[in-house]
Amino acid sequence: MAKELKDLTKSDENYSQWYNDLVVKAGLAENSAVRGCMVIKPYGYAIWEKMQAALDKMFKDTGHQNAYFPLFIPKSFFSKEAHHVEGFAKECAVVTHYRLKNDPEGKGVVVDPDAKLEEELIVRPTSETIIWNTYKNWIQSYRDLPILCNQWANVVRWEMRTRLFLRTAEFLWQEGHTAHATREEAVEEAEKMIRVYRKFAEEWMSLPVVVGHKSPNERFAGAEDTLTIEALMQDGKALQSGTSHFLGQNFAKAFDVQYVNKEGKLEYVWATSWGVSTRLMGALIMAHSDNNGLVLPPKLAPIQVVMVPIYKTPEQLAEICARFGAIAAELRDKGISVKIDDRDNVRPGFKFAEYELKGVPVRLAMGGRDLENGTIELVRRDTLEKQTISQEGLVERIEGLMAEIQENIYKKALAYRESMITKVDTWEEFKRVLDEKGGFLSAHWDGTVETEVAIKEATKATIRCIPVDAVDEEGVCVFSGRPSHRRVLFARSY
Repeated sequence: MAKELKDLTKSDENYSQWYNDLVVKAGLAENSAVRGCMVIKPYGYAIWEKMQAALDKMFKDTGHQNAYFPLFIPKSFFSKEAHHVEGFAKECAVVTHYRLKNDPEGKGVVVDPDAKLEEELIVRPTSETIIWNTYKNWIQSYRDLPILCNQWANVVRWEMRTRLFLRTAEFLWQEGHTAHATREEAVEEAEKMIRVYRKFAEEWMSLPVVVGHKSPNERFAGAEDTLTIEALMQDGKALQSGTSHFLGQNFAKAFDVQYVNKEGKLEYVWATSWGVSTRLMGALIMAHSDNNGLVLPPKLAPIQVVMVPIYKTPEQLAEICARFGAIAAELRDKGISVKIDDRDNVRPGFKFAEYELKGVPVRLAMGGRDLENGTIELVRRDTLEKQTISQEGLVERIEGLMAEIQENIYKKALAYRESMITKVDTWEEFKRVLDEKGGFLSAHWDGTVETEVAIKEATKATIRCIPVDAVDEEGVCVFSGRPSHRRVLFARSY
């Protein structure tokens, strides 16, 4: 572990390599034998499970139920909504055959040419089409509405350039799909769910986010409006961390999903969809971690407290572990996860480096002298502050520390984010700040796709969002010089 830490690239030397090193060396994930896909290792999956549990409760608390829909989607379904198929066509994996057979020349197995599917199947890149085909069977009357479903699943988007957690050919996510009787209900649902995502990001991930609308050019394929939460990573790049889409009646019309209203008339249903993915793992790593390893908010840490005994004899080890056991029992009663690391084949220094790398929020160490004096060494991961304190009142202190560390990590990220929002008014200033500082650039935009595309081609910066709290402000577009009525946020992004 000491060698692994030594080999960890410094973030200020090569941020991209630092990130990749950290994902692998902290035991979160690794590349698989399938190009562009990843293996999420137990420690990484434990973090994802904590994310799932928190989000799942929030979804159910807002009236949603979990369901499951097929992995395979008939190709014809994608032809029914033109914008949708255009948005995903280049990323789709296609199943054409259903059987293998032994190669007559003895070269293993080959695809059986006689087992060609009548209609090709698309491996799920997102589920709007298969779900709205299903909803047609579920909805006849206004009494059947609303339908509030969520699905935890994997999806496949055939990415050519991949990076662990941030962009992989297969990833895990949740996707909510809801059906409503009125436009107002659907809009309210889309807005409600982006607030849920914001709450999760800020209160569980300690990640400050900007909530806003995507520009028409950046909207989800087939949506009338896309709401997003945008986070800023420590290298000054933005990361889209969750989206909620108002789909209007586009999918209801494509799949002929109508209901009889209270007046006995047929109307098309209104829809939303919303999702977050294992990309949040990437956000968590890049927003908080340092050159010593991960920094995990306590709410998402698989191990919140680790205990390391420092001993000279087996008897002393047994005595220290007994004391640790009593403290651990009290902590677990408070809902705090604890690990006592009594391995005898590695030195304490190795363990200290290992748990720093893994981002464990609090580390406790106890030696023979601590036993005699009733003291214990406490180190918090967010600040690396080390203290020798009394064992008396320790459990209450750690319980308070969990909330303190959670908030401190958030405040640090917020202060950084705020320092990285720059108002720019000229094209030269836009390019200079983007290259020299990065972060969010608050600038006027004339509202045209033409200008948006030109800026992206010139600088690789995109409109991350039009903030929901953006105020009307007359100005001129930073690129075209044409009139503009409010500022939007630009950034380079992942």
